[in-house]
Amino acid sequence: MSGQQQITPDLRRWIDAQMAEGFSHEQILAAMVSSGWQALVAAQALEQARSAKLGLPDLPLRPAGQGLPTIDLSSGAPSLWLGDRWVHVLMSLGHPRVVLLGGLLSEEECDAMVAAAKARLARSETVAANPVGSEVNAARTSDGMFFERGESELIQRVEARLARLMNWPVDHGEGLQVLRYRPGAEYLPHYDYFDPAMPGSDAILERGGQRVATLVMYLNTPAAGGATIFPDVKLDVLPLKGNAVFFSYERPDPSTLTLHGGAPVQEGEKWVATKWLREGVFV
Repeated sequence: MSGQQQITPDLRRWIDAQMAEGFSHEQILAAMVSSGWQALVAAQALEQARSAKLGLPDLPLRPAGQGLPTIDLSSGAPSLWLGDRWVHVLMSLGHPRVVLLGGLLSEEECDAMVAAAKARLARSETVAANPVGSEVNAARTSDGMFFERGESELIQRVEARLARLMNWPVDHGEGLQVLRYRPGAEYLPHYDYFDPAMPGSDAILERGGQRVATLVMYLNTPAAGGATIFPDVKLDVLPLKGNAVFFSYERPDPSTLTLHGGAPVQEGEKWVATKWLREGVFV
């Protein structure tokens, strides 16, 4: 199969049937690519099918390497309509590019995500320094887990909303990671992009290219502490249930001023869900 490929009604019906059978996003994508479909076209067809299931408009295909994930604030309006929910713009910073959002998730969605994650929590690890395995991350004293992209109706709905918020396809993002921070737990300042000079970075970048943006969503409100901190610009974002902070980085370099961390939780617990966005299709 070559040339300009079209997403036909027959293809959409086939995808709907595979979804009804319970096959995952990754399994359907792999089957399409093995049959000759271009990866980006196959990914767009999948996202259109999932959006249609949720009653949301299609998100246009954005080829890899074109621009950055962006929250469009050009209208100057204090709230954004994302197809299924109004989200409030609370703060916008130009450099680093940081946008604070209010009410991105509902109370019910936050609670449901926490409940779904609890049974799957494990000591937080990192694979960035060890692409053939994993190791405990001493900089992050939390428990965490990953949701597979599209693994449930809740995750599909949230991912579709985030895609429209940041104008970036769902398949260009990693699965949502949920972290729980207990009292005293923290995440020391760090960058989210992958250092190209780091051993093993080539293998990491083959899975979807460089990370280009981060969205941190707060699933609860700690009694005290737990702010997301940006030391280079002296910015602290206090965690409030349902709110989120977005920041992007156009290159893997400290000049982006995206050094950030999680301040220690002083009282109670902090639950967050993080979405990392890649340059291309993440597999």
